[in-house]
Amino acid sequence: MEKRMVFVTSPPACGKTKLSKRLATEIKHIVYLDKDTLIPLSKKIFEVANEPYNRSSAFFQKYVRNPEYDVIMDLAFEALKYENIVMVNAPFTQEIRDDKYIADLREKLKGYGAKLTVIWIVTEPEVCHQRMIKRNSDRDVWKLEHWDEYLASLNFTVPENLRDPQDEGSLLLHYNSTDELTESSFAKLMEFFGKYD
Repeated sequence: MEKRMVFVTSPPACGKTKLSKRLATEIKHIVYLDKDTLIPLSKKIFEVANEPYNRSSAFFQKYVRNPEYDVIMDLAFEALKYENIVMVNAPFTQEIRDDKYIADLREKLKGYGAKLTVIWIVTEPEVCHQRMIKRNSDRDVWKLEHWDEYLASLNFTVPENLRDPQDEGSLLLHYNSTDELTESSFAKLMEFFGKYD
């Protein structure tokens, strides 16, 4: 059976983790990886460098962000050797709009007999804002204190560059601003992944 590497992605607080975990419990033959699992290790980098913990800082961008993605992707490719679907929960903010990154990734996946599926979560920015307030995480302190500046750095538009006309599973949308939209969208996702049972 064809393998899939699945990215569940969107700006922060759109509902990636909730959707990913729900899918991971429903889909058979899946490995679930969450980039946030690496945060305790990343915090140590800030600590050793005597830097304030700020995941929106220049320090994070220069020394922490890319290594986190490198590690989670190494784990994903390792898991793909043993299972049909590997799901990665991460924003992939820069990567999904980088055509070269996506082309190189798809080429590498061919060597594993796999294709790329990106699930983009469509959510209103204010819904994300309220969810971020509610989850009350230290990773969001700067974001909430500088909300307008932070919001201006995000791109909520659907990354249509990911859509491959030859692959119905290249880009899947999950609408997540209301409970009704969430349930109908989830059902459609399960229709696609049902063929992997």
